Parts: sequence; structure tokens; C-alpha cells
Amino acid sequence: MRAVFFSDAHLRSGDDEGCGLLRGFLRSTARSGDHLFIVGDLFDFWFSRDGVVYPGFQPIIDELKDLKRRDVQIHLFEGNHDFYLADYFTGVLGIEVFTDTALLQMEGKTIFIAHGDLVDESDRGYRFLRRVLRSRFAYGLQKRLPLQLLWRLARLSSDASKEYLAKPQEGLASKMEAFALSEFVRGADAVILGHCHLPVIKTHAVKGRQRHFVLLGDWLTHRSYAVLEEGRFELGRYAGKPL
Repeated sequence: MRAVFFSDAHLRSGDDEGCGLLRGFLRSTARSGDHLFIVGDLFDFWFSRDGVVYPGFQPIIDELKDLKRRDVQIHLFEGNHDFYLADYFTGVLGIEVFTDTALLQMEGKTIFIAHGDLVDESDRGYRFLRRVLRSRFAYGLQKRLPLQLLWRLARLSSDASKEYLAKPQEGLASKMEAFALSEFVRGADAVILGHCHLPVIKTHAVKGRQRHFVLLGDWLTHRSYAVLEEGRFELGRYAGKPL
């Protein structure tokens, strides 16, 4: 069994170099796996209705459809930039969507997977905003507004917001490692997180077993991903050319 993991592509347009690089990755590395885990923030924003998606995202969606036809099992996690995903990806494409965390059994290991935006409990402002944006009221409101307006506002917000590029990530990485250690004590053999944008892989001995802590990095600067195969985790960097 081979599982491939990545996160934080923050796609905004089908014309971006990042989109072309990710398409190449999906056609090569991802095709070689049995499972593909997209651990949040695949898109920099997401609004869809009645099967209609933002046109700039269609090239990646077509690649995911092709992987599904090739019997790659796709597991999609919501991030802090892209949520409300289930209506389209589960309802239309039949792809599994996780809104928060997952605890899965793979290769004889208990694996905790999450985007990671809730790890930092001290960021109360963000946690409040997250609850508001994912509330029934907000969900209902975005269903009533014209898609073209939502896409235009989302692009403007995306252009103005570069917090995932500007903030130093080392402090968050340390908090995520501490979080992983607590999950190891609870029984997880591996903790895989996105959101931090730093690619990190470490092994800890906890209760007589080797446990694995993986931060997936991003596709904005690192083009990083992780692979689980034959019980081993490895970090890689995609070196291919954009399509």
C-alpha cells in the first residue's frame, strides 16, 4: 500500500505556475499511490453551487476525476481557506471529505490527520472567526449570494491576504510538535498536519514505539509532500515541470 499526502497548494487560478506543477505531480507521484490525502487549503477559496465551480479550479478538478477513474482513493480535508467542500466533492464527485480531523488505520498504524489550523489554542480570534464562517448562518448566506459575486470577493480577499507567506512558521511548528506528542500518548503512531507551510518529519520514541510527526509543508515555496509505504514515512519535493 502506498499513500501520498500534501497540503497548502492555495490554488487561485488555472494559469498559475503552481497549478501546472500540481497537475504534473498528480499525473506522476499521485498516480503511483493507492491513496491520496489532500490535507487542507488545496484552494485559496471555495464557493460552488449546483455542480458549478470556479473556472480556474477546473484543471485540478479534472486531474482528481482522472485519479478517481484510476481507482486512487482520494481523501480531501477542509482547510482554513477552503471549506463547504462536501456539497461538490462528495455530492457530485463522490470524494470523501473531512471537515476537521481523521483517525485512520493504515499499514498497521493509527494515524491522526488534520489540516492543523486548530492546534494553536491561544489564537482565540481565529477560532471565533472559524466558528462564524462555518456556522449554519454563514453557510445559508453564501448559498443565497450570486456565485460571481462570491468569487470576485474571494479573489480580492485572496490578493490582499498573504498571512501564510508573511508569518514565521517555526513557532507554530513547535506547537504542532507538542500537539503530536500528546496524540502519541493517546495512542497515535503518526500525526500528519498541514497549515504550517514548513516541511518537517521527526521520529519520537513514546511508550516503547517509534512515532512519526509529519508537517507537509506547502506548494507555494517547497512543493513538498509525504509518502507512506511499507510502514515508512518519507518527505519528498516535486522537481517536475509545470504542465
